[in-house]
Amino acid sequence: RPPRSTLFPYTTLFRSLATGLAVLTLGSAPMALSHLVKDEAMQSYRQSYFTLIAMNFGPMTAMVKGDMPWDDAKMLALAEDFAAIASVDVARAFGPGSDKGTTRAKPEIWENTDDFLEKYAALQSASKGLLAAAQSGDRSAIGGAIKETGGACKACHDEYKAKDYLY
Repeated sequence: RPPRSTLFPYTTLFRSLATGLAVLTLGSAPMALSHLVKDEAMQSYRQSYFTLIAMNFGPMTAMVKGDMPWDDAKMLALAEDFAAIASVDVARAFGPGSDKGTTRAKPEIWENTDDFLEKYAALQSASKGLLAAAQSGDRSAIGGAIKETGGACKACHDEYKAKDYLY
């Protein structure tokens, strides 16, 4: 992995821009919270979480498939973010009563909680393997880790995610 100074040669400019972006982000936090559906907070939480998962996994998959140019630094950054997001315990957002409302989570999640949690743990484990592969820079290992992680996602989706929203 190249040193950060190689990735960001204009460190002072970058820090200034990052500080400005942080101020704007904090200032817009109330607006971001306005997207939270008050009566369906757990559903909003889950949907936001899985959107972040998808937005990090998608580009990695695209690079492995050759649909997007390969970029080692970007792959590593995406894998780091993906692993960090996957480490967040989204299972707590599947509490009692959160099976109703705007959701694609099938009722089977609440009927087979242990299986659901095992599948979620498999995703968390796969995310660590994906990060290790990305840190190695070995494209073959990364491809295998992408396949394993995608399989963990699919295992849960097949049983616990509806194609359309349930009301």
